[in-house]
Amino acid sequence: KCVCRYPLGMSGGQIQDEDISASSQWSESTAARYGRLDFEEGDGAWCPEITVEPDNLKEFLQIDLRSLHFITLVGTQGRHAGGIGNEFAQMYKIKYSRDGSRWISWRNRQGEQVIEGNRNTYDIVLKDLEPPIIARFVRFMPVTDHSMNVCMRVELYGCEWLDGLVSYNAPAGEQMNLPSFPVYVNDSVYDGAVTHSMTEGLGQLTDGVFGLDDFTSSHVYKAWPGYDYVGWSNESFPGGYVEIMFEFDRIRNFTTMKVHCSNMFSHHVKAFRQVLCHFRSESDWEPSPLLFSPAVDEENPSARFVTVSLANHMASAIKCQFYFADTWMLFSEITFQSDTAIRSTLPSPEDDPTHKVDDSNTRILIGCLVAIIFILVAIIVIMLWRQVWQKMLEKASRRMLDDELITSLSIQSETFVYNHNQSSAASEQESNSPYERIFPLGSDYQEPSRFISKLPEFAQTSEEAGRHTPTPPRPQDGVPHYAEADVVNLQGVTGSNTYAIPALTMDLLSGKDVAVEEFPRKMLTFKEKLGEGQFGEVHLCEAEGMQKFMDKEFLFDVPEDQLVLVAVKMLRSDANKNARSDFLKEIKIMSRLKDPNIIRLLAVCICSDPLCMITEYMENGDLNQFLSRHEPEGQLALISNAPTVSFSNLCYMAAQIASGMKYLSSLNFVHRDLATRNCLVGKNFTIKIADFGMSRNLYSGDYYRIQGRAVLPIRWMSWESILLGKFTTASDVWAFGVTLWEILNFCKEQPYSQLTDEQVIENTGEFFRDQKRQIYLPQPGLCPDSLYKMMLSCWRRNTKERPSFQEIHRALLE
Repeated sequence: KCVCRYPLGMSGGQIQDEDISASSQWSESTAARYGRLDFEEGDGAWCPEITVEPDNLKEFLQIDLRSLHFITLVGTQGRHAGGIGNEFAQMYKIKYSRDGSRWISWRNRQGEQVIEGNRNTYDIVLKDLEPPIIARFVRFMPVTDHSMNVCMRVELYGCEWLDGLVSYNAPAGEQMNLPSFPVYVNDSVYDGAVTHSMTEGLGQLTDGVFGLDDFTSSHVYKAWPGYDYVGWSNESFPGGYVEIMFEFDRIRNFTTMKVHCSNMFSHHVKAFRQVLCHFRSESDWEPSPLLFSPAVDEENPSARFVTVSLANHMASAIKCQFYFADTWMLFSEITFQSDTAIRSTLPSPEDDPTHKVDDSNTRILIGCLVAIIFILVAIIVIMLWRQVWQKMLEKASRRMLDDELITSLSIQSETFVYNHNQSSAASEQESNSPYERIFPLGSDYQEPSRFISKLPEFAQTSEEAGRHTPTPPRPQDGVPHYAEADVVNLQGVTGSNTYAIPALTMDLLSGKDVAVEEFPRKMLTFKEKLGEGQFGEVHLCEAEGMQKFMDKEFLFDVPEDQLVLVAVKMLRSDANKNARSDFLKEIKIMSRLKDPNIIRLLAVCICSDPLCMITEYMENGDLNQFLSRHEPEGQLALISNAPTVSFSNLCYMAAQIASGMKYLSSLNFVHRDLATRNCLVGKNFTIKIADFGMSRNLYSGDYYRIQGRAVLPIRWMSWESILLGKFTTASDVWAFGVTLWEILNFCKEQPYSQLTDEQVIENTGEFFRDQKRQIYLPQPGLCPDSLYKMMLSCWRRNTKERPSFQEIHRALLE
């Protein structure tokens, strides 16, 4: 569930206008199609026709996702309209439907329906849906405690619901009476009808949360023990089994069923002894059920997944009878792996009442069709073989070139993605991190070779290939790659990839004590989750008494009795040993970074779990959001009454970024994700470089996604980083040029906004070819020629011709 948190298309445009509707609209310019998060078209938002009254839930904005989706997060925003709008929804409710007819009111795990919304017109407020919902249709319904005008812009975050499960029917969960306290193992979030049994709904067996090994422990959601389990006692079932029926969206070809169950036999709880599954393909149940018996484990009390092979049965419904192995049986999650069945495209009895498809005849028909297809494919292969054979030798040389060009495509870190490069004074060290496959692979997964193959010279004919074969630049002699040396890879707390640090450097760091103190957890007050990743989360907190923990060389201009705003990176309790080790190494590295324009590590909490590192946070948030709320000085700002930032202050902020990067480059650290989203703003336009951007859903659109995961900030990356996986100080200089472009545009536009992600990648091929066809970012309106020339110098093809950060910093000061 933690990786199923990606925008579903309101802000990105994948959701079409015709799939967005509303109960009413105030005017044509505030129609439903304008309710897209972070868009300001029309009058800037969806606004209902009438004033919203308390307890009047008639107004709604509805989104049709066209198929079932697993929705874990929602975002809302008011009508900003360039500073003119004043309307937003302070609260709202959500209703959802899987079929468009039965609507369900969302409730959180404590049973509350109302979600806290916006407090101004411009900030995006993200709210986790706990529990998540499985739906095709979603309605946002503004709620008020007094009569007021409201407007909304929204986004849904999640992923497609691949199980296809639309409901499960099961006996209601029961109460287990332990000697010390009762344990309630009922399905508390089930969204169907609940009496003695549960019907036509989904709940905790599909919420993506797995129960604890010890179900008697308090849960992370601060709910009662056993919260995530649905359980039954064999005393209530004379037949010795619990029957659960699963209904699916269509006929599917099922491979496996995975059941997460408790095996805490000290409390007479065990996984099921055997399961008997019946399959319904059309209207009748198949006569031969499937029997599966898992291995009995009476040594390990840990909860576990039991995988049941379903042997490619075709069905639209499955009825399983789970047999008790002990007094109690507790399930927390059931998932199915399947493909949409070919047979589902055949006429159903409802479509043609005079004809009923015979199951055996259908199987024979499918077999014949498959055989014919194989024969046709064989004929085509034989006819094309001669032509293919002639071209194979010609393509061999091109494949060698492909292999050289796509040796790596480094996945970015969501944390402080710095590479500490070991190099001589005269040469830059280059970092090559191997490209990693991300599970599961899907149809939208892109091999790096697919990026390269989109470039014309790699898709040319054999005749053209013979005339012209471009050769990629070679690394200079004496400049070793990380692939040729011992490397320590560190997994960041919220990252999907790593630091890449020479082993010798890491050994030196490991020999030193951490130069930061332990901070009392009780003095931290949670305010907001800033982001999260695979192994941890980043929280915005207020720290009490932080001034006492600061070293003397750190200038801290906050009175001792005042709370300090800090960012807390927290390692999840279920993180593996490697992640814990890397977390401690990250602390050691961060403790060495001491510069006025780099976020500082202030303190740690490592004496007990969860491990935490506490860093600075600036009161004005990140530079991207800060500038997007401001306007340049001038007549337009006077008319709109918007806050302004002068050109000199823009240059001052850019100079601070260059100064911070100058410090990092002096240590041979490479940031790899420099952008305005990763710069924080304090008082008097103070800037400090940070690393939270990738972990925030707000910026997921800034990263090229592989199978739904945000991994590469390609619009900020140099051509050699995208094509060759090389990250150096020179590639950071390239990213600085893009960051400077963002600043002078007040972050109103994404770099290369007119290009798709794939067109951006294709444009890097033009830089590689250097035939003067590459597209550069245009000169911003506020940008003088001298600054634009600096940007262009940052984007030079030859890394040696790009300016150093020392030169950039000096030029900006001048």
